[in-house]
Amino acid sequence: MGYKLAIFDFDGTLADSADWLKGVFNQVANRYGFKQISDEDFDALRGRDNRAIIRHLGVPAWKMPFIANYMRKLAGRDASSIPLFDGSVELLRALRENDVKIAIVSSNSEENIRKILRPNNACLVDHYECGASIFGKASKFRRVLRRAGVVPNDAIAIGDETRDIEAAMQANIAAGAVAWGYATPELLKSRFPAHMFETMDDIAATLLP
Repeated sequence: MGYKLAIFDFDGTLADSADWLKGVFNQVANRYGFKQISDEDFDALRGRDNRAIIRHLGVPAWKMPFIANYMRKLAGRDASSIPLFDGSVELLRALRENDVKIAIVSSNSEENIRKILRPNNACLVDHYECGASIFGKASKFRRVLRRAGVVPNDAIAIGDETRDIEAAMQANIAAGAVAWGYATPELLKSRFPAHMFETMDDIAATLLP
């Protein structure tokens, strides 16, 4: 498709952190006073967008930065136990070998992401823009574009949630959605991303000559 820059979300896109999230979720809910959920609830919420999930859980907006910061601390503590999805490293290496610039824009911290990737893989990423607020990725995308020297038409943002698609559209870049992350493929398709990826190989097939 001629993309010169691939901007990836991390958790749920490159990192398989769903089991970790399930394991810490109710601890965080108890600490910050919002609704605890069962595994069945967790799976059901995959079919709702981010704003609907926040309303369902009863999380006040003013608590969101505190919750996010605490989640980053827990992710840093548990980084060694959070795996990458099969094929993530191979995809990053293939993009790098074909001169596609790589960025990661995430609500997680750069330190945590580097730990999970490990140093020999973290160096494959050209730009990190981390610590994004839940609906603050569009500004991070624009910052990456400026840093990379790439115009919006030459970039794609790939993620696993509706907020990733919304942010890409706000930044006027192509939105790619993956079928293996937090949100269901049906929900993601309803937001009309430019590309829907069923596998890591699908991403490579779309981005590489």
